[in-house]
Amino acid sequence: MPAGAVPKDGPSAGVALFIAIASLLMGQAVRSDCAVTGEISLRGIVLPVGGIKEKVLAALRAGIGTVLLPARNASDLEDIPADARSQLRFVLQETVDDALRELIETRAVKRS
Repeated sequence: MPAGAVPKDGPSAGVALFIAIASLLMGQAVRSDCAVTGEISLRGIVLPVGGIKEKVLAALRAGIGTVLLPARNASDLEDIPADARSQLRFVLQETVDDALRELIETRAVKRS
């Protein structure tokens, strides 16, 4: 959700919201072992966000093994302590398609 003229706190959940809606529409589960951050443009480009170090360290504390980050935030990985970086797998996203490929499970969700 691009910032535009709408003020909001923590504008970095655009990719997560997109994945949640796609999961529902596709009837596919989202992986639970991944963390994701990033905003999206109306064309599906993943935009950079702030607070990468803090978000990555929080994911590590929560037991997450894979973190999806905007590719445009790649330089922020240098700010993360080496021991934390070595415990995580990072996936850099250019578009929401990258997030879909990584996060949507291939088995169908059973609906009750």
